[in-house]
Amino acid sequence: MKFRYLLLTFTLAWSVHPGARAASDDTWKDISNVGVVSLIGTALIMPATREDWEGLGQAAYSIGSATAAAQIGKALVHEERPNNKDNNSFPSGHTANAFASATTLHRRYGWEIGLPAYAMATLTGVARERAREHHWYDVVAGAAIGGVSGWFFTDAFNDKVRLTPWVDSTGAGVAVSMRW
Repeated sequence: MKFRYLLLTFTLAWSVHPGARAASDDTWKDISNVGVVSLIGTALIMPATREDWEGLGQAAYSIGSATAAAQIGKALVHEERPNNKDNNSFPSGHTANAFASATTLHRRYGWEIGLPAYAMATLTGVARERAREHHWYDVVAGAAIGGVSGWFFTDAFNDKVRLTPWVDSTGAGVAVSMRW
C-alpha cells in the first residue's frame, strides 16, 4: 500500500521535474500549481481511501488554516510581487498549502509518505520563487505557516481505535471499535 503512494508521489514529482522542459516563468508557475494540487489531493484522498475520516478532517483543518493564515498575511502586509503583478506576495499561499499537506501526511502516516511529500512541497516553494511570483522570504514564511498548521492539527494514525460514522433511514451515529 505504501509503495503505491510512494510510486504515485515520485511519478508526479518526476513529471514536473524542471529539467523536463525549458525553465521559463510559466513553466515554473505550472510546476508550482501541479505540486500544490498534487499534495492537497494526496492529503485529502489518502485518508478517504483508507476510510480514515479523522485523518481527512485533520487534513482539511490543516490546509484550511494554512490558507486562512496566508490570506490574512497578504491582507495585512501588501508586499509587491517580484513580477510587479500585485501586492499579494507575502506569504506564499501555494507554499503554505503544500507544506500543510506534506506535514499532515508526515504526521499522520509516517516519514515514508512524508519524505516525498516534503520534497514536492520544497519543489513547489522553489518554483514559486523561480516563477517570480514570490520573494524567497515569502516562500519561507509560507513553509513555516504550513508546517505549523499541519503539525498543530494532525495526530499520528492509530489503527487500534476506529471511529466510523453511519447513516441509515432510522438515524445516524458514530461506531467506535478498538483492537488490542
